[in-house]
Amino acid sequence: MSRLISRSPVVAGTFYSDDPAVLRHEIEGYLAQAKAPVGEGLEPFALVVPHAGYCFSGAVAAEAYRLIKGQDFDLVIVVAPTHHHYFTGASIYSVGNYTTPLGEVEVDRELAAELIASYQEIDFIPEAHRFEHSLEVQLPFLQVALGDFTLLPIIMGQQGWSQALNLAEIVAGLAIDRRLLLVASSDLSHFHSALKADQLDRKIVESVSAFDPAAFWTLIENHQAEACGAGPLLSVMLAAQKIGADRAQILTYRHSGEVCGDNSRVVGYMSAAFYDSRQLSVVSRQ
Repeated sequence: MSRLISRSPVVAGTFYSDDPAVLRHEIEGYLAQAKAPVGEGLEPFALVVPHAGYCFSGAVAAEAYRLIKGQDFDLVIVVAPTHHHYFTGASIYSVGNYTTPLGEVEVDRELAAELIASYQEIDFIPEAHRFEHSLEVQLPFLQVALGDFTLLPIIMGQQGWSQALNLAEIVAGLAIDRRLLLVASSDLSHFHSALKADQLDRKIVESVSAFDPAAFWTLIENHQAEACGAGPLLSVMLAAQKIGADRAQILTYRHSGEVCGDNSRVVGYMSAAFYDSRQLSVVSRQ
């Protein structure tokens, strides 16, 4: 039997606290302060969550993770972009578990190995995971919101429509006999003035709110808007549609200037959820 190699946190102590008690308290505080969304009680198929340091985007992330607090999923699939190592296809961590200051997150290594063996566009690329924060920062929030859960951690390399569609089809196929939660890790525009960022990001917000993957990708391809995680966001939108989501809800949009006070070079953050609109009538009768 091969030795397990757990992936240790690399941004604990910078993007979020490396003290377990402080970290849990911080996340619980963000979740407690998150406002109740319209149609609270909905069970989303997928979430869009930013991946910056918690002091900047933790409150935005909490708006999404509040929706799934205390729920049970057979598998949580986080799709995140690469920042440090360029490659084609997608990489799934398959040799061990992920760890955070809050403990170990179990990776479905059997499923990961099966997918790697079955699809040429999927592999395990160690460098893709080694220093990547975009997936890691989602895990403490998930640990507090869900408790124990099983993870399929996917880092996406080259990001295009065809790559996103292929990944979406693979991911959607996993929903046949599982209750999935999909998480797209994505920030929006980077290092524009607050005014310019709002102009760019509102286009993304509108296309996601309309649940229109083609419109979203046209914005990205034509450089009319930006998303640091555009491929994961597109993949999750397409996969969510394939497994039954037909409606999107924008939970919040903010930028870093609202936290640090510097509006000259900001980063945009959005949280959103995708779900089946037929749940609305059920929730309204409760």
